[in-house]
Amino acid sequence: MSPFKSSTGLPENLAATLCYLFPMVGGILFLSLEKRSRYVIFHALQSLLTFAVLAIAHLLSGAVPIIGLLASALLALVGVVLWLVLMANAIQGKWFKLPWIGAIAEKQMQRI
Repeated sequence: MSPFKSSTGLPENLAATLCYLFPMVGGILFLSLEKRSRYVIFHALQSLLTFAVLAIAHLLSGAVPIIGLLASALLALVGVVLWLVLMANAIQGKWFKLPWIGAIAEKQMQRI
């Protein structure tokens, strides 16, 4: 466990993991609660952006006949893999940054 505590009182790595454990809801919750830890804020932003993009992609794939079903299944698989990888890195205390989305989250974090 991380020796550093977030402003929520939880260890930073646990708070960051919870951002991913509850996709989108965890990100929104920790963005509203966290005042100090840049680590937790980064992971909350990355979680929110990642799973919002996946949700929109699922919605759009549902509008395409036949191929949309295949795309939706692939998106579900990608979503589960990302969910597990992101949680594993967060609990280990790593600043794991996804391509594109991680850069956007980092840029947004600088504004907060």
